[in-house]
Amino acid sequence: MVTQSDAGAAAKPYVICLMQSSIDGRLHPSRYTESPDGSRKDWTAAYESAHDALGGNAWLVGRVTMAEMSKAAPHPPASPGAVERPLHVATRADSYAIALDRSGKLHFDGGTVGGDAVIVLLGPDVADSHLAELAADGVSYIVSPDHEFDFAEILETLGRDFGIAKLLLEGGGGINGSLLAAGVVDELHVLVAPALDGGAAVDGIVTYGTEGLNGKVRLSLLGAETQGHGIVALRYAVTSA
Repeated sequence: MVTQSDAGAAAKPYVICLMQSSIDGRLHPSRYTESPDGSRKDWTAAYESAHDALGGNAWLVGRVTMAEMSKAAPHPPASPGAVERPLHVATRADSYAIALDRSGKLHFDGGTVGGDAVIVLLGPDVADSHLAELAADGVSYIVSPDHEFDFAEILETLGRDFGIAKLLLEGGGGINGSLLAAGVVDELHVLVAPALDGGAAVDGIVTYGTEGLNGKVRLSLLGAETQGHGIVALRYAVTSA
């Protein structure tokens, strides 16, 4: 196991928020209107290509998204023993899948998702039995000392103890908004599909969350280009207001 003394000086990873959106700012392609320019499958493939092209060595999503990829049932060890807090490094890897799971509801059947080593970001009230389960599965974790996550500190830990240099933020509106409000996002990339969702604004699936970003974030256009299947790709630099 790698300890903090084995790693170099803390350095925050470069964070790019990469999202796909309908014209009205919604996240779920399953609800998008149809277009003669392309299909939902085409837009999903374009997003995956953008993910690969950015060359991040980690990606970060919320609990709901990760639960779609890891469907294991709870399986705490019979004799958990002592657990590490606030940091457990199961392994160092070339690439990581990171999940924000404040309450410890995610379960895994191994230490990787899609070939990427798993790291879970947890709240302070998570039980030792859950930490023991994660450790036994080869999953790394960081336990926040407070209910309000200090994302700047968490990112420094990810850089220092896991060697993460570029992180792709690919969550839902809540997690995207939280990191933007915390001032830790460096760029915003959005692929706008030629589609509408049209759902009610209160259904919680807007692209950048409910944090109230006015007065906290400034965007500067870096580039705009049209791509295949009617997609417009927008890139912005993000700075704190």
